[in-house]
Amino acid sequence: MNRQFSGLKSGRMKSAFLVLALCLALASLMAAQTPAISLTRISFDPFTVGPGQHATEVEPHVLANGSTLVAAFQTGRISPGGSTDIGWATSTNGGTTWAHGFLPGLTKGEGTGPYDAASDPAVAYDAKHGVWMISSLPISNSSQTPAVVVSRSTDGGLKWENPVSVDPTAPSSDKNWIVCDSWTSSPHYGNCYMEWDDPSNGDEIMMSTSTDGGLTWSAAIGTANHATGIGGQPLVQPNGTVVVPIETNFMSAFSSTNGGMSWSVPVAIGIIQSHIDAGGIRSGPLPSAAVDGAGTIWVVWEDCRYRLQCATNDLVYSTSTDGTHWTKVTRIPIDPVTSPVDHFIPGIGIDPTTSGTGSHVAVTYYYYTQTSCAVSNCQLYVGYVSSPNGGATWSAHIRLAGPMKLASLPNSQNGLMVGDYIATAFTNGVPHGVFAIARLKSGTAFNEGMFTAQGLTVPAEGAVLSSAADKPLHKLSDRIEREQPEKGVVPPSRRSAKRSAK
Repeated sequence: MNRQFSGLKSGRMKSAFLVLALCLALASLMAAQTPAISLTRISFDPFTVGPGQHATEVEPHVLANGSTLVAAFQTGRISPGGSTDIGWATSTNGGTTWAHGFLPGLTKGEGTGPYDAASDPAVAYDAKHGVWMISSLPISNSSQTPAVVVSRSTDGGLKWENPVSVDPTAPSSDKNWIVCDSWTSSPHYGNCYMEWDDPSNGDEIMMSTSTDGGLTWSAAIGTANHATGIGGQPLVQPNGTVVVPIETNFMSAFSSTNGGMSWSVPVAIGIIQSHIDAGGIRSGPLPSAAVDGAGTIWVVWEDCRYRLQCATNDLVYSTSTDGTHWTKVTRIPIDPVTSPVDHFIPGIGIDPTTSGTGSHVAVTYYYYTQTSCAVSNCQLYVGYVSSPNGGATWSAHIRLAGPMKLASLPNSQNGLMVGDYIATAFTNGVPHGVFAIARLKSGTAFNEGMFTAQGLTVPAEGAVLSSAADKPLHKLSDRIEREQPEKGVVPPSRRSAKRSAK
């Protein structure tokens, strides 16, 4: 009996040791497969001139071409609108090291420009003409400004020229975005396209085209039905079709097949169902968009349809091969639908050397671990999630930064700010997110700068998370907040409060 018990005990101990050894081996394997993530600060706010809130940097966009990455962002956020200047950061070695500076000829705060502030930076690259561009929104307290301006660099993003005006007679503008057709297969190779909306006319969508590397721009035109919307992000497919995902009364998209000579009526991608993020942070269901190597367009935004009572936001997406027909809205399975986590402000990137079911997709985003929080106790984080197979499965998310306290963020006319958007870009197969991180204030001085994460990958191992079985629970939405434009012109309300099922 004792021998039997002893043998049984010994067998159990051996089994326990085997399980422990297996767990340790698995942990070792996972550790070997988990990248060593580090944060690199790529810029800081050196200005002290009022009325900017210093030191702050917010709202980055980043684009890659080859081994070059160019990012642009607001520096020295001014509470009523815009920033002291637009900052830039450029890496010519795949994100290993960065140079940074501030656009000349733009703002009085920088010292060489005519405008009181600038906002909404977005980056484009024109391969045909070898020109990097940063578009931004000029703001003046006393005079009319162009709809948008474009700063050009012809040396790889290290020196920037004084800005070029786009539509100098525009009465008002907001939420500009720029893209260039760099597909050599396209009949419109070398065209660049600018989008913005006109708050003085109910957010009418406007488009302008350049064929000479951003030196001159065509007269602005609207869509075929003079549609209204905000937050458009134009993308170009290999055949030259331009697709512009945008927030209208729906998540929508419109397009051009003739090099920007005319633009279609927007088609609906899906209804907008969004939870208001806690703590007074500036956010909302604006689209983030990217295109894969074969021309499939992806659109990602924050959405609450999979959560009981619209209690918190997931990130969702839809895709299209032609800009007209879109897949059903699908949840990115970052967390279980029962979790209290709130996800918002996504920035999507796709490796341009991948496509279809082999697309490497990466999304950087902000989140709260607890959706029910207040300014005093909200904990803000930066997260990252990826898919190696075109969204069929996703890897477990990675926490990149946080927690941050909301009191460490600068104010804006629309709430505490890290940005209306952030971005992710691939260079040489490696994803690079660029985002704002706010550290604790020192007295009244902020400490918010631009960062990127080194060591990110799109691993196939561990990519097992799926939302294929998820079903939308309702058609509820919190009120989609009416954003006050950067230039201070408040548009008529385009939406009504809609906390009811349709």
